[in-house]
Amino acid sequence: MTDDSERAGGATPEAKRAEGAEEVEKLNACRGRFIEIFDTTLRDGEQTPGISFTKEQKKIIAAQLDKLGVNVIEAGFPISAKEEADAVKEICSAGLNAKICGLARVLPKDIDACIDCGVDLVHIFVSTSEIQRKYTTKMSDEQVKEVTYDMVKYVKEHGCECMFSAMDATRTKLDFLIEVFRIAEEAGADILNIPDTVGVAEPFTMFKLVSAIHEAVRIPLSVHCHNDFGLAVANSLAAVKAGASQVQVTVNGIGERAGNADLTETVMGLISILGCKTSIKTELLFETAKMVERFSGIQIPPNKPIVGENAFSHESGIHAHGVLEKSETFEPGIMTPEMVGHRRRIVLGKHTGRHSVERKLAEFGIHPTKEQLNEILERVKRLGASGKVVTDDDLFSIAEVVTGEVARHEQAVKLKELSVMTGNNMLPTASIRVEVRGKECKLSRIGVGPVDAAIKAIQDAISDELGGAVKLKDFRIEAITGGSDALAEVIVGVEHAGKTVTARGVREDIVLASVEAFLNAVNRLLLMQM
Repeated sequence: MTDDSERAGGATPEAKRAEGAEEVEKLNACRGRFIEIFDTTLRDGEQTPGISFTKEQKKIIAAQLDKLGVNVIEAGFPISAKEEADAVKEICSAGLNAKICGLARVLPKDIDACIDCGVDLVHIFVSTSEIQRKYTTKMSDEQVKEVTYDMVKYVKEHGCECMFSAMDATRTKLDFLIEVFRIAEEAGADILNIPDTVGVAEPFTMFKLVSAIHEAVRIPLSVHCHNDFGLAVANSLAAVKAGASQVQVTVNGIGERAGNADLTETVMGLISILGCKTSIKTELLFETAKMVERFSGIQIPPNKPIVGENAFSHESGIHAHGVLEKSETFEPGIMTPEMVGHRRRIVLGKHTGRHSVERKLAEFGIHPTKEQLNEILERVKRLGASGKVVTDDDLFSIAEVVTGEVARHEQAVKLKELSVMTGNNMLPTASIRVEVRGKECKLSRIGVGPVDAAIKAIQDAISDELGGAVKLKDFRIEAITGGSDALAEVIVGVEHAGKTVTARGVREDIVLASVEAFLNAVNRLLLMQM
């Protein structure tokens, strides 16, 4: 007797159950597997519109990626420009532990350019999808197969490891894709890369595609996912479940169009969700993300997973109360801020609860009565509801007014004089005169701008008093009136010895507003030491 599924041409229930069991077995097999991290920030990441790293920045990023524990660094596309080749060459000679990779088309001159730089791995690629071959490379099936074999062979004959990529793999006919991959394997390729070049895959199809390729070849598989539909990380994890042993990523997910699979999100997904192993020192993820943010000029959104400012921040009273008692109540638990070099923050606003306010005030030795606490909480909520960012300094000012302790604390650091000089032909310089607990100090410092110079001067002036460096973690400027003489509101976050304090400054002059906000935060930090 034939059931409905057989008449319709579908799989029988038994076949579906068998297939499901096989997939579950693959998912379970992920746990404990070692997955290599291939970082292409310096190649695909730099193809982000508007990004152009200097040679020095590339060397610094490469050193940071090596320190982080990345297994392979794709340093660039040497044939594209002399400056690019020079940067790749210097990264190759830097003595890093990671393998250094160069990108090449399936052309001898491209491959030679990589080899001349001294790379460990040459990454060659050719389009395999019909649409790309029809409108770009104009290559037939036979030409693709022939050039794949010849160029893989060429790389191997020159003593380098070879990665072969079938560009636009996710839009390539499966039979042809597998045939090309088998030819690359036969020619001696060390690893095969499956790129989702235009980001059209989704996790279920990616799992099936990688599974089919994994069964058809014997050498390791890598996967390179683009984020056009926001699925790059999910597709990378699905590929690993299907048998891929390497993922290609970029710091902060930068790259062509909507970018690539994000390094931090992919690594923490592998470790915390899939139970895989990597060589990444996860406690360095946050600082690596901030470095690339600074060099690329692309700001990390506050709500970006793991490394965004709000990733471990809590405002809601219920959430904050739970997290303060036990972090797993409203955080994943399998991933903590400490694991990635981040920090947890309790943010004040209109949703703030009593427990958060009480705990934050206690850190500064302020212990209001129940009635006073209710009044402080009400004022904080009103300030937050007005659209204002409620800083720690705002909270303490409110608390001092409510508790009658306004005059008890005198500012430990007072600005007596500030002058800044800047122009086309000089480095921005700030000269300050500050009084630190009655002792006068004069300093001059240079910076990338007048605000940077002024903050650096104050940091140096107070470092002895605080017993170590004070870091400016957050900085935000808002014009709160119109016109060229607008009032500027500056909000800063300052960190010292694991404690972070936020404060604001409001002036017509942005430099003075910035210094005022910084000093307000520093004075609160000094109060914590009393």
